[in-house]
Amino acid sequence: MIIKRELEISNEEAQFLYGIKDENLEFIENLFGIEIFARGNLLTFKGESEKVEKALTLIYDILKHRGKKKHITKGDILSILDVEEKKKKEERKEIKIEETEGGILVDSKRKIVLPKTPRQRLYINSIRKYDLVVGIGPAGTGKTYLAVACGIEAVKKGQFQRLILTRPALEAGERLGFLPGDLEEKIKPYLQPVYDALFDLLKYEELRRWEERKIIEIIPLAYMRGRTLSNAFIILDEAQNTSFAQMKMFLTRLGIDSKIVITGDITQIDHPLDSSTSGLVGIQKILSHIRGVKFIYFTNRDVVRHKLVKKIIDAYEKYYEKKNKGGDISESEKNKDR
Repeated sequence: MIIKRELEISNEEAQFLYGIKDENLEFIENLFGIEIFARGNLLTFKGESEKVEKALTLIYDILKHRGKKKHITKGDILSILDVEEKKKKEERKEIKIEETEGGILVDSKRKIVLPKTPRQRLYINSIRKYDLVVGIGPAGTGKTYLAVACGIEAVKKGQFQRLILTRPALEAGERLGFLPGDLEEKIKPYLQPVYDALFDLLKYEELRRWEERKIIEIIPLAYMRGRTLSNAFIILDEAQNTSFAQMKMFLTRLGIDSKIVITGDITQIDHPLDSSTSGLVGIQKILSHIRGVKFIYFTNRDVVRHKLVKKIIDAYEKYYEKKNKGGDISESEKNKDR
């Protein structure tokens, strides 16, 4: 794709960069096979997007090495290009080392995502190995975030053609009533947590391009009915809010050369019926003996959010444990984690 990019520099930078009769600009044009137009301090680059980006990167590197020099030669330009290429090769080596240690290569807004606990590393390796992985555990353990990162990595590597993210459009214990806007605007608030993960991992332009080309689909669970998804990486988030019937419907969407990751927290069921109707609770009994299915259980020790989140989860667990035993919560126990 042919693009145009502009770069405005200072008088001193222009004097340093251009060379006699703009010979340095012409040299950079020939290096990358692009066109560079100079009007005073404004540079316009025209050419294939990748080549233009490389040329711009070189310009930034040249200006970074300016120091006290007043001029730069073609030999200096080649030396800077060689030094920066060596740096990039070293960075790529480091990324490969990290990737073999369990890192997820996103190569976008986030370069690489690394597991922060042994359980997270096991989760990532399981996603890469199994066609159906179920991640169950408390909030803040990275279940959805890591699954989305793995999906992006797999699509970029060409292992899958699409990344599909879905969750039940269920109100979390509230009645929101009528929501304004068209259907997409009504549904978006329920899917916002999935967008949050994507915005943190992908550059905005890349996410928009993937959505336009249907490489990424973000849809409510109800829209999955009747589809067969082949060559896709599929994530079901907030699975504790699915019914038995919904979970069966979702699981049977799995097509040829596809992978499913299911995430949820069985302690936060917002379904209007009792917990025994939760699809996530049900599949632990129904699918646990099937080869090719892997269950990963996260604990409070895997929480990677604010340090208070661990304490809050611990406090709630103690409360429910005491309540289930029929005991009262003492004042000393209430204040223990304060």
